[in-house]
Amino acid sequence: MTESDPAAVAAFIGDQRAEYKIPHRVACRVVGVLESWFYKWRGKPTTAREVRRGKLTDAIKKIFMQPGGTYGSPKIWIILVRQGWRVSVNTVAKIMAELVLAGRKVRRRRGLTRPGRRAAFPDFVRRDFSATAPDQVWCGDMTEIVTGEGKLSLACVIDLFSRRLLGYAMGQRHDTELVVASLNMAAATRGGDVKGMIFHSDRGSEYQSRRFRRACQRLGVTQSMGRVGSCFDCEDGVTVAAVA
Repeated sequence: MTESDPAAVAAFIGDQRAEYKIPHRVACRVVGVLESWFYKWRGKPTTAREVRRGKLTDAIKKIFMQPGGTYGSPKIWIILVRQGWRVSVNTVAKIMAELVLAGRKVRRRRGLTRPGRRAAFPDFVRRDFSATAPDQVWCGDMTEIVTGEGKLSLACVIDLFSRRLLGYAMGQRHDTELVVASLNMAAATRGGDVKGMIFHSDRGSEYQSRRFRRACQRLGVTQSMGRVGSCFDCEDGVTVAAVA
């Protein structure tokens, strides 16, 4: 039916919402077509939101097919963010479910070593400390600086696109106050709108604290954490380099 008269099918789907208030998404699923297909063949102009939804759907399909169907929604989401999309991982998972796309699990060898502590958040960076635009991925770290009057703790945040220092905080105590203050300063530097940005750090207790989680949630920031025992997963030394 779609091949013989696609315009008629698109009109039928559009009538369902106009007459019976059935969402386009539901009608498309029943008829067996994609929303992007419907928006392409529909006679009347589409809204900006519908156009974006169609483009996002096409982008997800393209990314999914590249590695042979092995990527799940978290991996596709991080690729979309690096491409400049502002979208939640839940939205990506929802669209993939509508498209009946499921990542194929690759069996890995089971090692004998197990980390003693599990991260509160997944690793969305995977040692790829790069970005294609500002405010896609930030990296945070803490370090100690020896001074003539004793040690100072320093927490800072950099943008992995420009390596620019966006926020920092210093104090005598190595605590959550510093990481929250550095994050808030970084957000203020960017005008306060950093929703959808990924914040990567090590598994320090300060970054896993409830207060820092709430600060990230308030700003719409998604946390990411590296593996245990690997300095490369939090780009060790980046804090000192940024300050220098």
